[in-house]
Amino acid sequence: MTKSALITGVTGQDGAYLAKLLLAKGYEVHGLVARRSSDTRWRLRELGVEQSIRFIEGDLADAGSVQRAVIKAKPAELYNLGAQSFVATSWDQPVTTAMVDGLGVTHALEAIRQFSPETRFYQASTSEMFGLIQAERQDESTPFYPRSPYGVAKLYGHWITVNYRESFGLHASSGILFNHESPLRGIEFVTRKVTDAVARIKLGKQKELRLGNIDAQRDWGFAGDYVEAMWLMLQQERADDYVVATGVTTTVREMCKLAFEHVGLNHEDHVIIDPQFFRPAEVDILLGNPAKAEKALGWTPKTPLVELIQMMVDADLRRVGRE
Repeated sequence: MTKSALITGVTGQDGAYLAKLLLAKGYEVHGLVARRSSDTRWRLRELGVEQSIRFIEGDLADAGSVQRAVIKAKPAELYNLGAQSFVATSWDQPVTTAMVDGLGVTHALEAIRQFSPETRFYQASTSEMFGLIQAERQDESTPFYPRSPYGVAKLYGHWITVNYRESFGLHASSGILFNHESPLRGIEFVTRKVTDAVARIKLGKQKELRLGNIDAQRDWGFAGDYVEAMWLMLQQERADDYVVATGVTTTVREMCKLAFEHVGLNHEDHVIIDPQFFRPAEVDILLGNPAKAEKALGWTPKTPLVELIQMMVDADLRRVGRE
């Protein structure tokens, strides 16, 4: 029989890449979409999979609609990728962030517990839960110390997943994913903000790029690689939690340098530090240790940062050129 999967957040970066992966593996893919969302199906169109997805209207903040989606899709696997995922917005919309990123996880788990206990569940946890880091390299045993409403809400989602696994025996796993980017990344995220600006500056449509703390360090990988780890987690006999990362950290400054150099420009001629883009509580460095995922799942990242940034700049050059 064809396996059925339900993806919340199917129109986002990760949802689109995961949908493409699952469709290639022969899954019947259902996607939960909230009517209040703006049209973000462009990612699915760009990957050529929009017409292959069975969309179900629903919202993680509404328990009843999540239950109906589970009953309708009858998923063998549910991937909970839906979230208010922009850290900066979480200070402006802390209650919405808590509802969707925290309570929404409970709605999904409770729907499975009541109506489809055999469904395997994946929770999209995040390296932002580590926040004020308690170890030089963060792994599954590193204590959490979130530094934003987003990180706090995601920490609740992470622990409620562990709780339902231990309390009700659900096959519920969390992927603690470090920053992962792609040409499908939202324009509000720093990597895409940079690559889009590089394209516009190169094509004469923009002169400067305003950023906040460019000395912040992140462990960046390619989203297309990371969704493979999500799928692998749900193929394991036992559910567990895994850090998914490259194990390499890079400053925003260095990432800018790579992007501008790809089009023959010097980032120092165009980047302006703007205090309005500093976070109220900064996360200075994140560096993941993916050893457990490598050993247990056989997963390793395939795309180096230089290749990823060049891929994103090239995609934005094409986009801006079409405008």
